[in-house]
Amino acid sequence: MKKLLIAAVIGTLSSTLMLAATDAAAQGTSSTATPKKPAPKHKIIKRKANPAKEAKVDAVPEGSEHWSCAEGMQFDLKGDMARDQIVTVHWANKNYNLPRQATTTGADRFHDAATGLDLVVIPTKAMLFSDKDSSRLADECKTVAMQQGAPAPTQANALNRNVAPAASGAAGQ
Repeated sequence: MKKLLIAAVIGTLSSTLMLAATDAAAQGTSSTATPKKPAPKHKIIKRKANPAKEAKVDAVPEGSEHWSCAEGMQFDLKGDMARDQIVTVHWANKNYNLPRQATTTGADRFHDAATGLDLVVIPTKAMLFSDKDSSRLADECKTVAMQQGAPAPTQANALNRNVAPAASGAAGQ
């Protein structure tokens, strides 16, 4: 019974193939050598630039002080390092709000853990670091006044300037 069923299925398939082959021969092509059409080439559509999706470029904050660094690097800083708890650093076309961090060395440190930007200012220079890849982004950064010999506008230097005149004035009385 199984052999009979298998023979019937094979016979049906072979007759179907024979009919397809004769139809193809009548049309002038064979069913086994049907040429495939090439896949349609898709046009590459160049989209217009979307200003909302382009890289955001922040303007330099008004009233900021320019710092020039070694190797042609530079940044702008808005805020008073002697008293402000948050300063704004304009670096690589972006503004970063950096909160003050307590230090034991007397250096001023402003660090934002979310962005990884870290500004360290000592009396002779400022340095900008990235926590993301542990690199120094800018070194030997100075304002125009610092390039002319003034110390960095740090909190420690401001305190020293305020204490020195009061001490000498008290001694003279």
